Amino acid sequence: MKPFIFALAAAGLVSLLHAAERPNFVFFLADDVSQEDIGCYGHPTMQTPHIDQLAADGLRFDNVYLTISSCSPSRCSMISGRYPHNTGAPELHLDLPEGTVLFPKLLKETGYYTVLSGKNHMGNWASTAFDKVSKGKGPGKEEDWVQILKDRPKDKPFFCWFASTDAHRGWTVNDDAPKYTPDQVVVPPYMVDGPKTREDLTGYYHEVSRFDHFIGLVTAELAAQGVLDNTVIIVTADNGRPFPRSKTRLYDNGIKPPFVVHYPNGAASGATDSFISSIDVAATALDLAGVAKDERIQGVSFASVLTDHKAVVRDVVFAEHNWHVFRSHERMVRFGDWLYIRNQLPDQQNLCAEAYAGGAGAELWEGHAAGTLTDAQKNVFWNPCPEEELYHVGKDPHQLVNVAGNPENKQVLERMRGLLGQWTDQTGDTLPENLSPSRDAVPGQPKKDRKAFKRGELPGAAAGADKINHSGPVRF
Repeated sequence: MKPFIFALAAAGLVSLLHAAERPNFVFFLADDVSQEDIGCYGHPTMQTPHIDQLAADGLRFDNVYLTISSCSPSRCSMISGRYPHNTGAPELHLDLPEGTVLFPKLLKETGYYTVLSGKNHMGNWASTAFDKVSKGKGPGKEEDWVQILKDRPKDKPFFCWFASTDAHRGWTVNDDAPKYTPDQVVVPPYMVDGPKTREDLTGYYHEVSRFDHFIGLVTAELAAQGVLDNTVIIVTADNGRPFPRSKTRLYDNGIKPPFVVHYPNGAASGATDSFISSIDVAATALDLAGVAKDERIQGVSFASVLTDHKAVVRDVVFAEHNWHVFRSHERMVRFGDWLYIRNQLPDQQNLCAEAYAGGAGAELWEGHAAGTLTDAQKNVFWNPCPEEELYHVGKDPHQLVNVAGNPENKQVLERMRGLLGQWTDQTGDTLPENLSPSRDAVPGQPKKDRKAFKRGELPGAAAGADKINHSGPVRF
């Protein structure tokens, strides 16, 4: 064999060996699912056996927080590893700007086969991170996931971004998942426990279970191909359930997704309460793949938690609430047992379309008109709203009792204010005077002309936040 041919053959062999050693990744992203609505997190009736099994064999994260509870800005934040106001796409229906760092693109450039199937919602630039982009098939967009794995090149490690449209409104029901009855649902205390709400939740439950069904099919295919033991699987969601006081909001039911990781080389199965942010997925995938972290990625790797469930990579997490049909500017800090929310627009209702959508929304507004709501159910009708909210998450898991005004919490409140101020300054967050106005109207008000909607100044724009790479506070 001639020397240069031998060299090429040797290089190819090394490449194949390296590919075999590098882990594969499958990233399952649900649409609008809260952490508490999964079996392994303690839900009494929700059937999610495949997610539950991945958690039993791997690691369940109990304290993962999204950077925003809003579809497209959450996805843009995840794929770039940057806070929403640092991406240039911090509001609903904005595309990632060209040139934004994309962690699957970094994997692709180092030899990974990358594919996105299902809901994109991040724009054309995000699609450049993938060798293949598919819109998916079926009600939840998941029906080509198995075929994608069968058709993939077998000489490369792979990264699959599998994004379902389950469980986004409106509901579609088929035979891929269990059908639930109203008596099987659990109605949270901030929703009305009535027949319309219960029926509404049955559709949501079905779609969550259908997401789980396709996770099972993909996991079985990975096992059949003999690659499951070299594949990192992450199961999560872009924001909380599409119901009142959940999606877009900064309470746990809106901002805290399920997060289950199958990591073959990890410690024994179990759960961790280590704080993780959704921007940490990018840094972690690169870390596990042996790819250098781009300086623009603000997240940190949680790879150490996969092998030591007590490891700590964060002491604090932050989240934001920007325009999502309605004008908004809220910020959240979770530190220790405390969750703090700062609302910069207290003189208005804190609304999302899901606050009045479907049967759950209808019963809530009917109860408001009749004067029959409990204090917990009145949240979306607050006007004015508190400028500051403080909750002890352990004692108040639904964040129903605001203790910001209690004198004994003065020190905690000052600490949270300080953390938020530090993060705001270091990451370039801003409060524009001309924020994007509300595009829609609430029930009982005249409909607005959507064509007349004009977006305002974006949070972070005045500070050039899209060029700022500082991570803000992480460890102390």
